[in-house]
Amino acid sequence: MSTPKKPAYIPFVRSTQLTFEQLLTNHMTYTEGKVPKTATERDWYQASAHSVRDHLVEKMSQTINDNREKDPKRVYYLSLEFLIGRALSNAALNLGVQPKLQEGLQALGHDMESIEEMEIDAALGNGGLGRLAACFLDSMASLNVPGMGYGIRYEYGMFNQRIENNQQIEYPDNWLRYGNPWEFQRPERIYPVKFKGHVVNFSTGKGQTECHWVDCETVMAMAYDLPIPGYGNGAVNSLRLWAAKAPREFDLDSFNAGDYIGAVEEKEVIESLSKVLYPNDSSVMGKELRLKQEYFFVSASIQDILHRFLLDHDDLAQLPEKVAIQLNDTHPAIAVAELMYQLLDVHHLQWDQAWSIVTRVFSYTNHTLMPEALETWGVSKFERVLPRHLQIIYEINQRFLEQVNHQFPGDTDLLRRVSIVDESNGRRVRMAYLAIIGSHTVNGVAAIHSELLKTTLFSDFHRIYPNKFINVTNGITPRRWLNQANPQLAELIGSRIGKDFVSDLTKLQDLTKFADDAKFRKQFREVKHANKVHLAQIIKQQVGVTIDPNSMFDVQIKRIHEYKRQMLNVLHVITMYNRIRSGQTEGFTPRTVIFAGKAAPGYKTAKLIIRLINDVASIVNNDPAVGNLLKVVFYPNYNVSSAENLFPASDLSEQISTAGTEASGTGNMKMALNGALTIGTLDGANIEIGEEVGSDNIFIFGLTTPEVAESRARGYNPMVHYHGNAELRQVLDMIGNGFFSVEEPDRYRVIYDNLTTNGDHYMLQADYASYVAMQETVSKVYKDQEEWTRRAILNVARMGKFSSDRTIREYADDVWKVRHNRSKSK
Repeated sequence: MSTPKKPAYIPFVRSTQLTFEQLLTNHMTYTEGKVPKTATERDWYQASAHSVRDHLVEKMSQTINDNREKDPKRVYYLSLEFLIGRALSNAALNLGVQPKLQEGLQALGHDMESIEEMEIDAALGNGGLGRLAACFLDSMASLNVPGMGYGIRYEYGMFNQRIENNQQIEYPDNWLRYGNPWEFQRPERIYPVKFKGHVVNFSTGKGQTECHWVDCETVMAMAYDLPIPGYGNGAVNSLRLWAAKAPREFDLDSFNAGDYIGAVEEKEVIESLSKVLYPNDSSVMGKELRLKQEYFFVSASIQDILHRFLLDHDDLAQLPEKVAIQLNDTHPAIAVAELMYQLLDVHHLQWDQAWSIVTRVFSYTNHTLMPEALETWGVSKFERVLPRHLQIIYEINQRFLEQVNHQFPGDTDLLRRVSIVDESNGRRVRMAYLAIIGSHTVNGVAAIHSELLKTTLFSDFHRIYPNKFINVTNGITPRRWLNQANPQLAELIGSRIGKDFVSDLTKLQDLTKFADDAKFRKQFREVKHANKVHLAQIIKQQVGVTIDPNSMFDVQIKRIHEYKRQMLNVLHVITMYNRIRSGQTEGFTPRTVIFAGKAAPGYKTAKLIIRLINDVASIVNNDPAVGNLLKVVFYPNYNVSSAENLFPASDLSEQISTAGTEASGTGNMKMALNGALTIGTLDGANIEIGEEVGSDNIFIFGLTTPEVAESRARGYNPMVHYHGNAELRQVLDMIGNGFFSVEEPDRYRVIYDNLTTNGDHYMLQADYASYVAMQETVSKVYKDQEEWTRRAILNVARMGKFSSDRTIREYADDVWKVRHNRSKSK
């Protein structure tokens, strides 16, 4: 018999050794199972995503191996939202493969821009909170900070916003309809998450008691990982998202008995936990779902963090040396109690040791100055859903209050004010207080916000913990918001100062000298105009309104909320409309006022404001006396991809919240980075933007935070302004008397009443005259395009501070105590 031949050695071929044309063809055939000639653009998007993902996987594996070998301290960022946007172009840019991908697609007869349009935005967030978290993950990877994000894999995420009959109508956002080529399912990473049941105490026989949480409902949390590539450094971190799974697929006995609906009912109820971002919590069941949703992702994340730690370490006492957990707002604050639960009941540590670990692991970012926005839960609901955690919170609170009483003896009112359990409003658990007490560091997100936290909202806690509160001003990633969103401007800037600004935004200061260069100003205007033409085409297609790219694009895009004062903008729009109708058109600067943003489904006033904006637009845009002097547009279904069209085309950035209400804002940074000038109050990051760009290059109006407080203390009366300003009175009366809703004259009476007899809580009337006057200054400056462009260039040049890279460096140095660098790709 002949000896069988040994099989020939087949060397492993890295995907990255293939050309993109080869990668695309291979994935079309072997991943999509399609013949290239009959493949759709969506098929080519899937093939493109898998081709780029191949590059990601190699870098991700290298990053994981490096971290396992070096065992650095890791950062875990817990957030209920991650508004990450489209991944294809972002990943290709960060990996440096976009030109090769584009060439590969072109060689196969496809246009990259049309392929990119096939990607549906990941619906994992609502507004600034989720977008900030996404920017932070980008910067963590770009600075090679070891760590990952944790959130929920919402099946439907936020909602698709459509405008029907001028009203916001919510539709499910089925972003996973065609699958998600970027995610890696991790079925081996699945954890039980318990709800309800009751607690039984057992004596250990050693004079100690163990608590057992029994007879619980159990949901399984399964992990899905999304790779997050750093820019140009070879690092790839992960965003781990949890999906709710039933412990068993369906009830076979019910099915066999003919009860087909009942057989799957339990599974559907359980898996609803990760169905929708921010379920409407105006109902009792909605509130409970929201609490369970928050605990679900927190519990799974804490269990996973401990599992990852124990893979390489035996002693939980070392946890603070190897783990930093950042709580992004109050939504994940239950993590403090959950880690205590795991350490006490699962790993059997003593209280003092467990609490020492917890308070050295957590840090908490606050994002609001409004007490009503701080999350609280009724004790009865909390006890029903999380009975063991309520016990732990009671114990944390008791020990904390004993400490405070020792520190400030006899001050019973202070004890009442700082107690985690609010006894004065129906017994509620104050989650922000739990986060503060359980964290080693608490930060605000802009200088004024952090100062106000210490002097107003959390002044008592600042007395107790004078060294716990710091400021870390928010930032944005220049990779997404300049390099990707505005490639023409990025290319123009790079032609003058080089490309290093993408990874070091402070390099933009080298652009300052070009503000006085007439040739550069002309090129800068040409880029802006091209972006405006592009946006005008999109608005014509999506909204049906024709707008003039030569008009000033006056843009306010953010979540619809009364404190953000979209209504103040509306008052100005109606003022301009009235002036045009009365013949005051000489020297009028043509404007296109663009609104975008979603209102929470249960927030009736915000939804009514959207309807008013659209009703005003219907009147203004169809009045022949107005013509092209004024147009009003509500851009529907605002998300990251639409923001990438809106920001580069904006001339004027509306940041007009009542002073002392906006924590920071990041839309102001994105617009300024893209060459828009800001009109705003001295609120949030507007103050720091003004300090950077100079007072001549920003339009500031309105009351300051101390003036707002003083006015309220004196008994603010909006009717003084109403009766003292004829233009304002006319505008308000038009809203209240049905000018914009003839078929239903009282439609906006609620808004009218809120702004007049009901107190005008956000003080629109107080700021109206100052706002209108500053808008007149804006119009005059815009007429001088050379001067406007000079100021716009200076805004771009002075945005270096507002990179999220700087923000993450500050977190790494001052909060997390972890290394960071920009190591070169191997």
